[in-house]
Amino acid sequence: MDTLLIQEFRAGLLECVHRGHISIVNEEGRVVKYAGDPHYVAFTRSSAKPIQAIPGIRAGIVESFGLTTAEVAVMAASHRAEEEHVATLNSLISKIGVEEEELVCAPSLPLDRNSREKLLRNGGGRRRLYHNCAGKHLGVLAYCKMMGYPLDGYDDPTHPVQQEIVNTLAELSELQVENIGRGVDGCGFPVFALPLSALATAYMKLACPDKIADPATAKAVRTITATMNQYPHLVAGRGKVDSIILEDPNIIAKGGFKGVYAFALRKERLGITFKVSDGSEEEWGMIVLEILQQLGYENQETIQKLREVFSTPITNDAGREVGHATASFSLEEWA
Repeated sequence: MDTLLIQEFRAGLLECVHRGHISIVNEEGRVVKYAGDPHYVAFTRSSAKPIQAIPGIRAGIVESFGLTTAEVAVMAASHRAEEEHVATLNSLISKIGVEEEELVCAPSLPLDRNSREKLLRNGGGRRRLYHNCAGKHLGVLAYCKMMGYPLDGYDDPTHPVQQEIVNTLAELSELQVENIGRGVDGCGFPVFALPLSALATAYMKLACPDKIADPATAKAVRTITATMNQYPHLVAGRGKVDSIILEDPNIIAKGGFKGVYAFALRKERLGITFKVSDGSEEEWGMIVLEILQQLGYENQETIQKLREVFSTPITNDAGREVGHATASFSLEEWA
């Protein structure tokens, strides 16, 4: 059963609840704290992006194409098509030498409202590079070009790169490949379903690559996660929880669509995942903040940043306070 995570009140009346599951594992991949079902099976959605970038980085696309650390960071991003995002993507696609039409993700408008309004005022339209998964796709296309793999069908689960991605996920999550569920993500890529505890184990290894047996994989993980911390704004965007907590060098984090979120703490050697059952993302910041507070997280600067952006008052369109939200879960110890 899921459990109550967030309650929202308006005029003193309970208006909305968000339920879900939380799983926290230690450096051995063992559940140590939880709420709801720590082994709940969820689709990873974009939380898998840092893992999907590993095969190409491990094989040497950085050296082959002369990629910058910013261009690596955007491969793990769910970008908002803000100016910095688009500039980095344009540089990346130019270096790789592919055409924008070769990306299978759909032409999109920027997710960032200011960027979208500016684009439309200037007569612009949809582009595949504006899709929030474009960086992930370009990373895979770069790997295909370097290896001589076909670009057509690079999104197919049977493609060599996609096979390598799922094998890498299995290695990090300590699952057998056949026990990882498959579907199709919004961008056209394969998407994976696995227990939250397994995804938390994979994220623990992203934060603690010394727990990864294969040296080449561990080196690739260090490269990818270092760029995410170096360029947190590229990973998500203005006011997004990923970008806020990635400013903390102790944290590696990435959210996914439909309410799934994953992050890990380097010093504490913990992997943490949660799923909001109704698929909402608005509550991520409050949930992350509450988890860190219940864990006794020491970095008060990060705690304060989360409090400032993800405050509990609910305001109307004019900014008037009309209600409040509250975190309503207590992490339990796993026996």
